[in-house]
Amino acid sequence: MEIKVFPLISEEEIQNKVGELADCISKDYAKSKLLMIGILKGAWIFMADLVRKLTIPVECDFLRASSYGSGTETSGKVKITLGASTNIEGKDVLLVEDIVDTGLTLSKIVKALVHYNPKTIKVCSLLDKPARHRTNINIDYLGFTVPNKFVVGYGLDYDEKFRYLPYVGYIEKS
Repeated sequence: MEIKVFPLISEEEIQNKVGELADCISKDYAKSKLLMIGILKGAWIFMADLVRKLTIPVECDFLRASSYGSGTETSGKVKITLGASTNIEGKDVLLVEDIVDTGLTLSKIVKALVHYNPKTIKVCSLLDKPARHRTNINIDYLGFTVPNKFVVGYGLDYDEKFRYLPYVGYIEKS
């Protein structure tokens, strides 16, 4: 079986959008102490670029969650396998996600973090795939809406492949 990747969002479009998101976040949190928590593994490239374009101080942490395994369909079972190590009580928290697909993973993460009494929790996602949503999730800062295709690149993977691509594409198997 051969897997082909077809471009969907160019590197230039991504970098322009990351700059726009960074400007909005910098303005919205200008008088706050922001803690950004990236969702591993997919969001690390997006978060790194986003942090470098911010004009405000920011604290960073990561957590790891998964619902895919090695397939292209979510299992529906969300596992948080690495929790954030920073105390979030009383802080403004911005979760940074690569893609909101069904919304189940992000919903579970938000519910888990609420118990630690942050001042606020907001969500920044590079991509949103609304055709797949299975729960309501509010995305406060959104890069792009994508069609119902399996997307890879710019940190997103298929079975640990294609993260390195500087653009976002979708895969087709033949």
